[in-house]
Amino acid sequence: MMSGISYPVEEHFVLDGKTKEALRQRPVRFGFGAFGETVYYRTYSRLKPDGSQEHWPDTVIRVIEGVFSLRREHYRRNNLDWDEEHWQRYASKMAEAMFEMRWLPPGRGLWAMGTKFVYERGSAALNNCGAVDTTDLIAAADWLMDMLMCGVGVGFNTAWPGELVHFPEGAEKLYRIPDSREGWVASVRLLMESYLRGGPRYRFDYSQIRPEGSPIRGFGGTAAGPEPLRELHSALEKIFRSYAAGTIDRTRCIVDVMNSIGKCVVAGNIRRSAEMALGSIDDRSFLELKDYRKHPDREAIGWISNNTVLLEKAKDFEKLQRVVPGILDNGEPGLINLINVQRYAHFGEESPDRAWLSNPCAEIPLESFELCNLAEAFPTRCDDEESFFRALEFATFYASTVTLLPTHRPETNAVVARNRRIGVSVSGIADLLDRKGAAKLIRLLKKGYLHVRQLNQQWAEEAGVPASVRVTTVKPSGTISQLAGVSSGMHFPPFRYAIRRIRIGDDSKISALLKEAGVPHEPDRYSEETSVFEFPIDQGETREVSEVSAWEQFTLLATLQREWSDNMVSCTISFDPEKEGSRIEEMLAFFLPMIKSVSMLPRREGGTYPQMPYERISEEEYRRRMTQMPHIDWNRLGGYEGTGSRYCSDEACEL
Repeated sequence: MMSGISYPVEEHFVLDGKTKEALRQRPVRFGFGAFGETVYYRTYSRLKPDGSQEHWPDTVIRVIEGVFSLRREHYRRNNLDWDEEHWQRYASKMAEAMFEMRWLPPGRGLWAMGTKFVYERGSAALNNCGAVDTTDLIAAADWLMDMLMCGVGVGFNTAWPGELVHFPEGAEKLYRIPDSREGWVASVRLLMESYLRGGPRYRFDYSQIRPEGSPIRGFGGTAAGPEPLRELHSALEKIFRSYAAGTIDRTRCIVDVMNSIGKCVVAGNIRRSAEMALGSIDDRSFLELKDYRKHPDREAIGWISNNTVLLEKAKDFEKLQRVVPGILDNGEPGLINLINVQRYAHFGEESPDRAWLSNPCAEIPLESFELCNLAEAFPTRCDDEESFFRALEFATFYASTVTLLPTHRPETNAVVARNRRIGVSVSGIADLLDRKGAAKLIRLLKKGYLHVRQLNQQWAEEAGVPASVRVTTVKPSGTISQLAGVSSGMHFPPFRYAIRRIRIGDDSKISALLKEAGVPHEPDRYSEETSVFEFPIDQGETREVSEVSAWEQFTLLATLQREWSDNMVSCTISFDPEKEGSRIEEMLAFFLPMIKSVSMLPRREGGTYPQMPYERISEEEYRRRMTQMPHIDWNRLGGYEGTGSRYCSDEACEL
């Protein structure tokens, strides 16, 4: 059950005025030119307290002041020495490296760090990853909905034993739902208690919920009105009645409940809602959840979660043929080697981990109620090795500091305080591999891991907390890699030259500015009152994914798990179903013993449709479009609150 944060952040670090002015005088180098710049303004540029519009230097300043405020608050609360002069110098260097995008916080951090929302409500909104065990389905649903509404992606298992469902009887109790995140979550908890614990029957009053289009204070965006919550309540009642009637089984009941909650959160205008459902390779019902020919009624909610099987014992590796049909059809389920997760940091480096769950993109293993925050460095944005290791240092400092601020959930604070789990990621790995070669990549990662581990230990001792149980990862890196202009995570780009499309509502000030500047656009064919804007991009010399065999992708994944990530590596192996589909089981059998997680996706050529988010073009077309690309005067943007960070697991999901 939710509780308030134990204390607000009262210490507010202010970056030196000379540092701020120097940042505002520096030229900004967004990756992919106008595309990266547009992604920044659309997603992360917020309104400053004085009502003016954030530009990139302002976002950097907000984030840096925010993270140092959290650390100073922790030091003050624990009566630790704080050397203001030292930390001002350090913050200045950290801000410069962030400005140049040598390292960046996650999208959550760009959006929420340094805001009143975090200072008053704790660190939940700064975390990317969460997971919950469903043995107590009511507690799990309560926590999942709360965290999804804070923008956290949540994984869950199918452990609920399937207790008897009661049909609420007797006089109804009225619950007038408060216009708050807490109110929405409480209404779901009360409804579930009616059916699963024989609690009182409730009648919900939705009158206090703000109408559609009203601003969401603190978290940004606009409200969708009470309808998504009303639909969720109806959906949950139908699910429990279907389970009681034997129409659906225990596994489907769990996943339908969690997927329905996720759908409500998306519709309720929290712009990011992602889940991972974790099941057994022996559970046929779980393996068939995304077979919409068999379960057409699930298509409306099944897309909310990535579905993944846990390999928990040696015999599970002999059953890999069971997942092959699903992978060939739609790329699911993914797989997690729980034996390696719990036994090793790097492969071969024994270091126990109590995690048994995962976040939605499978880069972070987690215990129940645990959160993890991420940050990443971009080696191809760094001038030399020293600059790269410095970027890793700042990313480690950022992530380690976020763990010092409690959340509003006591059960989460208990796990985070013990594990202090963080995920320092590297992105643009394919770029670095193709530019510098495997030997250079491996040496940098091997040395970089030891560097991150040592720094985390140092800062943990200084802050008087345990060192993090795990420190490194490779995240999929959607929007953040677009800002920096690098390949996403460990993945190779679909095309070298491409049109990247962004969908923006016609009532947005961003849309009006882009149209006035003359950016190519047309009405969205799939959504009313929306326009689709086109930007040409060049991924550079990095090979397209169609040039890289699934075997080589697996080899890179295993290398990253061995040399860099002591959490997991988010990886979707792209394969040619005609040439490589028959060897899926063989590939999995070879590589799963060496890795912790993987998913696979069939690459189907010719599946084009109008206004694709990512479309191949020729070099000549790219150059033509670049010569015609207009200048966008972002100084004319004002009164706009960015859309916030969305969840991302592939190249297309943000657009």
